[in-house]
Amino acid sequence: MSFEKAKAHLSKFGLENNIMEFDVSSATVPLAAAALGCQPGQIGKTLSFLVDEKPLLIVVAGDAKVDNKKFKAIFGKRPKMIAFEDVEGIIGHGVGGVCPFGINEGVPVYLDDSVKRFEIIHPAAGSSNSAVRLTIAQLEEASGFEKWVDVCIV
Repeated sequence: MSFEKAKAHLSKFGLENNIMEFDVSSATVPLAAAALGCQPGQIGKTLSFLVDEKPLLIVVAGDAKVDNKKFKAIFGKRPKMIAFEDVEGIIGHGVGGVCPFGINEGVPVYLDDSVKRFEIIHPAAGSSNSAVRLTIAQLEEASGFEKWVDVCIV
């Protein structure tokens, strides 16, 4: 169902043909990079956080790590990941398939500057064996993002 929600969302932007499903898992950055035959940095890793008990998503490059000080400077709190077992209920996609497409209402999406290094980025598409090939402009449009942020180190 999560894959179908992401696919329906992406189809609103004419991007359904950019979605790929794999016979292998793409649930982690190394697995996704292997399935796609690309650099780990080109995987759009969508991280889910709680800030003041409210969820938010940040799409970061697969080779980037969140820097606590940078995160706190922007969001006013240290990063707190959503617990594994709560991600699907809060976000609308389970771990391994979290993406900014077809998510629950009221979950803001941010894009990290780390993805700007690439012309093409591959976020998940709602399942642990899918991805979608997007330009940065397509990611901006389809994600409905709030703003660009700089919360990572590469």
